[in-house]
Amino acid sequence: MTSLRVLTIAVAAVTFGVSEDRILIYTRNFVTNGKGYVHDNIATSVETIKALGMENGFAADASDDPKVFTIQNLKQYKAIVFSNSNHEAFENDGQREAFKKFVQSGGGVVGIHIATGTERQWPYFWSVMGGRFVRHPKIQKFTVVVKDPRHPATADLPSKFEWADECYLFDKMNPDVKVLLTADPAQLDDPKKAELPGGELRDGMYPLSWYNTFDGGRQYYTSLGHKKEHYAEPLLRKQITGGILWAMGKTR
Repeated sequence: MTSLRVLTIAVAAVTFGVSEDRILIYTRNFVTNGKGYVHDNIATSVETIKALGMENGFAADASDDPKVFTIQNLKQYKAIVFSNSNHEAFENDGQREAFKKFVQSGGGVVGIHIATGTERQWPYFWSVMGGRFVRHPKIQKFTVVVKDPRHPATADLPSKFEWADECYLFDKMNPDVKVLLTADPAQLDDPKKAELPGGELRDGMYPLSWYNTFDGGRQYYTSLGHKKEHYAEPLLRKQITGGILWAMGKTR
């Protein structure tokens, strides 16, 4: 599998002009010597987010080129969606600084599924994304519990629902994140739980989704969405829509 290049936007601010209602979907997967998993859901996730934007009043550009991360270029965006990005998102510290300035200037950041596996060596990114991916047991069906139904990403979800996915486990979690969705560790078939990190718990449950305000910006993350088919599911589409709109500052 290869990473997706939807659109490279080196000077998008000049091309499109400044808009309060534009987001950047970022999908870079940096694979070293052919090592590193690249999700086949990336193109589908990008198409879904663009369609949700058309339905909800925001435009979306997509790229897997780290050169889009300049202070000037990022000024046109209300939020950056790391949609199944993985490993090194950036090529140099200048790009990391542009991302940091974006957050500090009030920019929104959204992460979908393996976005928490992005920039695994940079503590600032862990804090923005809310945590760092550790591992997952095999794909299986488990019960997702809505811990907080008041957030726009969860307001229209049932209190519990069955979902077949990779249940991601995390470390380096920002202690200030507000958890939205959880899963019960006891429910999971995970034979490696005793020998490998089991992931951080919140009230005895694995956190699956959360939001936060950190370093001046707004952040939302959902770990669901491994399968391409998931992006046609209303349960995930509602989360993504509400999370993006909240991160953009369009909802409370």
